[in-house]
Amino acid sequence: MAADDEDREMLQDIINNSKLSEGYLTLARDIEVMEPKSPEDIYKSSGSNFVEELLAKAAAVCLYLLILLVFHKGRLLKKMILAVAHLLDGRASAGASVDSARQNLAATFVNAFVNAGFGQDKLMTVTSDSSSSGSSGNWLFKNKEHGKTSAAASLGMILLWDVDSGLAQIDKYFHSNDNHVIAGALLGVGIVNCGIKNDCDPAMALLGDYTDKEDTSIRIGAIMGLGIAYAGSQNEQLRYKLAPILNDAKASLDVIAFTAISLGLIYVGSCNEEVAQAIIFALMDRSESELGEPLTRLLPLGLGLLYLGKQESVEATAEVSKTFNEKIRKYCDMTLLSCAYAGTGNVLKVQNLLGHCSQHLDKGETHQGPAVLGIAMVAMAEELGLEMAIRSLEHLLQYGEQNIRRAVPLALGLLCISNPKVNVMDTLSRLSHDTDSEVAMAAVISLGLIGAGTNNARIAGMLRNLSSYYYKDTSLLFCVRIAQGLVHLGKGLLTLNPYHSDRFLLSPTALAGLITMLHACLDMKAIVLGKYHYVLYFLVLAMQPRMLLTVDENLKPLSVPVRVGQAVDVVGQAGRPKTITGFQTHSTPVLLAAGDRAELATEKYIPLSPILEGFVILKENPDYREE
Repeated sequence: MAADDEDREMLQDIINNSKLSEGYLTLARDIEVMEPKSPEDIYKSSGSNFVEELLAKAAAVCLYLLILLVFHKGRLLKKMILAVAHLLDGRASAGASVDSARQNLAATFVNAFVNAGFGQDKLMTVTSDSSSSGSSGNWLFKNKEHGKTSAAASLGMILLWDVDSGLAQIDKYFHSNDNHVIAGALLGVGIVNCGIKNDCDPAMALLGDYTDKEDTSIRIGAIMGLGIAYAGSQNEQLRYKLAPILNDAKASLDVIAFTAISLGLIYVGSCNEEVAQAIIFALMDRSESELGEPLTRLLPLGLGLLYLGKQESVEATAEVSKTFNEKIRKYCDMTLLSCAYAGTGNVLKVQNLLGHCSQHLDKGETHQGPAVLGIAMVAMAEELGLEMAIRSLEHLLQYGEQNIRRAVPLALGLLCISNPKVNVMDTLSRLSHDTDSEVAMAAVISLGLIGAGTNNARIAGMLRNLSSYYYKDTSLLFCVRIAQGLVHLGKGLLTLNPYHSDRFLLSPTALAGLITMLHACLDMKAIVLGKYHYVLYFLVLAMQPRMLLTVDENLKPLSVPVRVGQAVDVVGQAGRPKTITGFQTHSTPVLLAAGDRAELATEKYIPLSPILEGFVILKENPDYREE
């Protein structure tokens, strides 16, 4: 360990991740994207060819009217009105049902995703004298009931990782008379603290007292906030606080479901027996009618997260799950299996899961959804398995039952997260026009996931066209908006990929956040489109800046030239082969896309880490001589 106190303090800062916000904003200033963006900017700017498109449509309509004039003089007026209306339809999609609560809710999420971590936006943090859309109070109350929860929590996302400033700004919502606003503030506190360790434990101090309140929404806000803030921490204090809620006869089903997820996140991959037993007893206590509820399915997921990536360690719990009520037994079995082997690339388990997907079932069986997601979770470990899984999922689309087809887009989204592969993009684009609205919704959300934080112009164009296509369908339009927000995540500076260090290491908390959100999307209408839309905030666990920021030995930013190019696999090659191809030379900080690798373009410094990604400390090379 570090010898003197100053070194120890710096080391603790690095471990606590307390420099993350500072580094992220340094990158944003360097790339000049500090200017806050409004949801309207995103809906329009998804492509720069907006004017050309409008002119092309206008020209087409004029030509159409000219032909009509020649052939059908009598019916011209009616057709002219229809044609012009159709032209306006395409563009009016952004303004359809102008001030409806659903569209405002979508704008809340888009605003939160796009301005994540920047500390300023045009809806929530504007000052009251600003001439834009009014102060945050005004925007908050443009949302109805549970919509206010997501709106208040979005402030946490905008101030992501900046604990001091974040808590100061969220504080005003704690004095609200509206329980939904307080619930959102509690969740916002959890989001601000996500991935940041603080010696004062502000999240515990603020949220701890609210977990036993009477109001359901306040309890869920506090429980979910604690789950996000302390994900992966295995905090014993929280186990004593949350585990009793699972076996509380008076607690409602949604409180129990979110408690199971939060405990799963806090103890992710720990195989903790006490937590596992508490969740098992909670599952056994559920009545027949409760087992049919979509939210009940989050309980097996909480159990599965405890064994994330731990392979055989799950077997004892899997045996116990065979004694559950038949309504939930297979669902639990699939969820445990897929979580335990997530990120292992185990071929036998993929075959096992594919076997479950090949069966034709009675109506009401739901376990094939997690089995399909499981294929993606297991196979995402390496490139080859990933390509094979994509092909297997194509077959499932052609021959699978309807409940399988609904899960396939989500599985594709997980396989290519923040890495928009053209073949997957085309498949999802095709599915986004599917006759089954659930398949279409899943495909639209997945388009957002594969393009998350990439600003990918092709996906942005697809989503813009979909917003015109679905402008009358509020549910699908909501999904399109969420996807547009994800594509522009952090204005293109963030990634949702749980793999880091050249795809060598997997972050269990990031994967857990993604899986939780995808499991919620298996029943889109009941959860995401119902009153639990704030499950989308579980994605914050996977958000990381896709940057390379070099610092000196005093942790001060240091700009050095680096070569950034496509990574080349050189395992087992003799000599010193080139590790990147098609590179460009930039000065740090730089952005790294999926599959990119960086190497120093100067001999002046020696990196203290073999992989150049995230924060890299450089020390001066003692043997370096100026040319």
